[in-house]
Amino acid sequence: MNKLKELSVFFPAYNEEANLENTVEKAISVLKKVAGKFEILIVNDGSRDNTGKVAEKLAKKYAFIKVITHSPNQGYGAALRSGFYNCQYEWIVFTDSDGQFDFSEIDRLIEKSGEADMVVGYRINRQDSAIRKIFGWGWTALANLLLGLKVKDIDCAFKLIKKRVIDEIPKLQSSRGGMISPELVGKARKAGFKIAEVGVHHFLRKEGKQTGANFKVIFKSFVDLGKLWWQIK
Repeated sequence: MNKLKELSVFFPAYNEEANLENTVEKAISVLKKVAGKFEILIVNDGSRDNTGKVAEKLAKKYAFIKVITHSPNQGYGAALRSGFYNCQYEWIVFTDSDGQFDFSEIDRLIEKSGEADMVVGYRINRQDSAIRKIFGWGWTALANLLLGLKVKDIDCAFKLIKKRVIDEIPKLQSSRGGMISPELVGKARKAGFKIAEVGVHHFLRKEGKQTGANFKVIFKSFVDLGKLWWQIK
């Protein structure tokens, strides 16, 4: 496997008590091979189940794990912002805690790290409903059009980013899940950072239920995307 000198990893988590421990334990075994030193942050975004207890148990077991707790729930975008702005190492990777990605495929992202400041995953054989796939395709196409991007899957929750990108682009503002990735990638492109892509496999959830936006939230996201276009155009 390819290896980075140092790497920060964070997992946003909302009601993931059934998946969190397994996801983190699998990641730890991979991190020992791909990073000289590393840290893990778990962002518990106001979970109503035992996610917080599972996260604290992991933090007691491993000194390199830190838990950030939101109370109440603030949204996926806010969880990502907390992760980004609390990481300390040169490279940052995030992925969801639901186990729908194979963390060992971080090696694919690291392979591209020599040629880019941000490596954006795109889902191979996306394991979501037809309506989610259609909306995801349309959302990516619109973000590409408005923000001058050329990515295949704007919302893929598996990205590797230089901390310098987070430190230098205008501060991220989005709280909703649909907006945080367009804002991040759009601001990085505007600032002149290099962006690469790589395919990562996507798997069905083993436990728990997927949360999703209702049409009111989706409409607000479209409005916010227009505002973001105006802000960074």
